[in-house]
Amino acid sequence: MGTTTRKRSAKKELILQKASAMFRERGYTTTSMRDLADAVGIEAASLYNHIQSKAEILQEIIFRAANECNEHMSSLESSNKSDLDKVESLIRFHVRMMLDRFDDYCVMINEWIHLSEPFLSNFTGQRRSYAQKMEAIIQHGIDSGTMKPVLPYVAVLTILSSVRGLEFWHRSAKKITPRAIEDNLVMHLIHGLRN
Repeated sequence: MGTTTRKRSAKKELILQKASAMFRERGYTTTSMRDLADAVGIEAASLYNHIQSKAEILQEIIFRAANECNEHMSSLESSNKSDLDKVESLIRFHVRMMLDRFDDYCVMINEWIHLSEPFLSNFTGQRRSYAQKMEAIIQHGIDSGTMKPVLPYVAVLTILSSVRGLEFWHRSAKKITPRAIEDNLVMHLIHGLRN
């Protein structure tokens, strides 16, 4: 990769990073390209040398995070891990996303409604499929007797809602480490499933 290409790639990554933070803080609709250009430190017209539109930025942020989720799920589906270990891996993955990639994850779970078609339908389809795969893992655990007979839909809702709740940790002044948050959340959620 040449120097110019690397610089353009680095600038685009900076644009995505700043946009992700602004979309999380202000919301997608209230963040303008001028606001974004100011945050990046370039003229608004120069943004279009790196990205075509605000909609494209949103698509890139959301689908990059969604692709990571789907790749993790695919690796679990093809693994020999137990159902409980798969659920634990999913919990840890989502907790780490919320702790380490806070802006991107929040944009994915909160701002997806602003995607234009066909991206909106694509994302909602992926999201539905992902939740169904999580439910299937839990149902398999129930059927094999390693998990309590809970409603898989409620278990998935509880897991994902608990992870979303970590937004409060980001805003709090509590001195709990990310690792302690992750381990405690896993302990509580897995305890509720283990038979």
